[in-house]
Amino acid sequence: MIGAPKAGTSALHAALAMHPQVFTPRIKEPKYFMCADAPPPAYVGPGDAHSQQEWVWRREDYEALFAPAPEGLVRIESTPFYLSLGSARRRIAEELPDARFVVVVRDPIDRAYSNWMHLWVDGLEPIPDFVEAWHAERDRIRRGWAPFWHYQRLGRYGEQLEDLLGLVDRDRVLVIRYWQLVSEPVSTLDRVAAFIGVEPDVVTVVPKDNARGYVQPGPRAAALGRVVRAGAYAGQHVRPEVWRSASRPLLRVLQHGGPDRRPALAPEVRAALVEEIADDVRLLERVLGESYADWLAATGRGSFADRAAQAGEPADAGSSRGAALPRERAS
Repeated sequence: MIGAPKAGTSALHAALAMHPQVFTPRIKEPKYFMCADAPPPAYVGPGDAHSQQEWVWRREDYEALFAPAPEGLVRIESTPFYLSLGSARRRIAEELPDARFVVVVRDPIDRAYSNWMHLWVDGLEPIPDFVEAWHAERDRIRRGWAPFWHYQRLGRYGEQLEDLLGLVDRDRVLVIRYWQLVSEPVSTLDRVAAFIGVEPDVVTVVPKDNARGYVQPGPRAAALGRVVRAGAYAGQHVRPEVWRSASRPLLRVLQHGGPDRRPALAPEVRAALVEEIADDVRLLERVLGESYADWLAATGRGSFADRAAQAGEPADAGSSRGAALPRERAS
């Protein structure tokens, strides 16, 4: 599963991990193909150096992740940044000539807003305004911030899939939409199961996406955010699990008391951003031969909870901590 971040890849991975014919490694997101048998680039965004300690870049370490897989099981790896990086796409195509690729795409602006929100609520994003952070991307890339900060670039699926489909056969790539995971989980899971070659009609629940409550911008959030970012910088000198444990109380304070749901983007704000991504949406339509016109609307579908409500499901359907449940089989 190669993309995209904040589009339901983690939830889909968790669901498939419950399938008895699937093997998933102990590290869900090793990022191996983002490297080149060399350590990851020295990214300099807040928390980047800390997270890079967990990248698996040595071939023997990557292969060791799959060594415990029993014979006959389908092996799954889920790094949602692979789709957005040309070097990763080319390397996978060359080194894994029999692999199949699952791509989950989400409205590019909803995806970027969720991406920004993830980093803002964790205290790592220093810009309290999504649109300003969106437009800071070019400078951040120039300065060497890691891919997760590339709010626009991660959602340019047209360019990414056009390149990927020039490297691998079309029948090796399955593209599904985020709303299908939310609104049509059973049929979507069966479609993925058939594509990867495991028995359908086994797993029927997609866990809730990994959403966070909203942190209201203001002096308190700014001050706590500075402390979090300073701690993340210091945390690069210790093991990642040490920093995560140490930062948990601070994050609880930062995230305490905020509303459960993030505010929706104003239609006029979204409409202005749509103009910046419309060319890629139209390219995606040509590449895949289907309409994505809803992405060009002045209102998006919003968060998981918003989409679940639109689909007539309870907002807490599934659980980010719970297991995806196998369907009971008739004898």
